Amino acid sequence: MAGPVGRYLDGDVLGRLHLQHGPIDLVIGVDPPDLVQLRCARDMARIAQEAAIERFSTMLDELVGELPLLKSRAQIGGPRAQGAVARRMQDAVQPFCEAMFITPMAAVAGAVADEVLAALMAPFTERSRPLRAYVNNGGDIALHLDPGSEFRSRMKREDGVDLGDFRVDAASPSRGIATSGRGGRSLSMGIADSVTVLAVSAAAADAAATVVANAVDLPCHSSVMRVPANTLVDDSDLGDRLVVSGCGLLDEHEVELALRRGAATAERLIAEGLLHRAGLFLQGLGILALPSGATSSANFSPVLLPAAGAGAASGSGSGSGSGSGPSFTSMSPTSEEERPPHA
Repeated sequence: MAGPVGRYLDGDVLGRLHLQHGPIDLVIGVDPPDLVQLRCARDMARIAQEAAIERFSTMLDELVGELPLLKSRAQIGGPRAQGAVARRMQDAVQPFCEAMFITPMAAVAGAVADEVLAALMAPFTERSRPLRAYVNNGGDIALHLDPGSEFRSRMKREDGVDLGDFRVDAASPSRGIATSGRGGRSLSMGIADSVTVLAVSAAAADAAATVVANAVDLPCHSSVMRVPANTLVDDSDLGDRLVVSGCGLLDEHEVELALRRGAATAERLIAEGLLHRAGLFLQGLGILALPSGATSSANFSPVLLPAAGAGAASGSGSGSGSGSGPSFTSMSPTSEEERPPHA
């Protein structure tokens, strides 16, 4: 396998940095404070990116070295991983492992994003650090936000139809965004087209999105096709457990039933502090799971998503703002972000 490679997507240190090694594909943005002079902004971006590159250079090898443990069922009191990323993965899935089968691999993309973000922020003090930084690992995103900054995550279907967006500002506890479902890069036990989750970290969001997406389901339905995971991916951590390989057209009542099953799981995880917000989507319908006191999915009827244009996630807390931050297609590893303000 070739070693890590990187390039500036916008041709400049103040643009986005793309790092790739094997299956890991990162887009990194570093936004210095608005009042910082251009030279200082360049120095800040360069320092952060060099730290990210150094940490990234050994990450895949570290994970491969512990792969048998990371692909095993998570368990309370089980063997502890050695690497920092692997431990982040274990910590993220720990809250779920007694109730269901889950492996640390459910949080791998988010954990990688969290670790690289921590590395690029490490050289700075609280008074001399970027206003905002993000690490986007195929749609699982780790965030740093200082007061005055915000981040919008735009949700889209694989065909490009806009499903709305979530807005995260510095006052929010959310610092991670992740998407799971049949449209993503991983296998799913549920039928959701996509589930996007906000949580305290990208690893936590990654694990929670997996759990919620699996809960969007119609067990034993004749239109849902399932096969053993290892017939689709030889070395899948799910082994011979059944995953969804296809889903035929469902009527609106069936779609709503599946979404509400997923929303019930999301609301329970919100109450337990394991996620903050979630958007669930299936065959043209969407539903939101929000904290108590906000519009709850318990009384929020699924709404028909538009064929194009405006998203359906009204009431999602998208809020007002400068709109200068990058917008993302949360479920796509090839999403295109807008250029940062200093580029």
